Amino acid sequence: MFSNSNLIITAWDKDKLVGISRSLTDFCYCCYLSDLAVRKEYQTNGIGKKLIGLTRENIGKQTALILLSAPTAMDYYPNVGFQKIDNGFIVKRIK
Repeated sequence: MFSNSNLIITAWDKDKLVGISRSLTDFCYCCYLSDLAVRKEYQTNGIGKKLIGLTRENIGKQTALILLSAPTAMDYYPNVGFQKIDNGFIVKRIK
């Protein structure tokens, strides 16, 4: 998963990885933000919001930022600038 991503942004506290944004993008039409993760003890410090901001800076304003949310994070994303959309579809992966 990591090696096939083409936009990875990380957040560090000295030598400890505390957050990561992992995306796949064409840098012109869309960017799929596949993973946004912040260590539990670092959450509510704005790290996730900063990682999203840096992702947006890297892809540019002309590129749509798209993600699938974990059920527990559905309330988070509208607070950091995402709009919920109803025009999407999915073929779920086989576990």
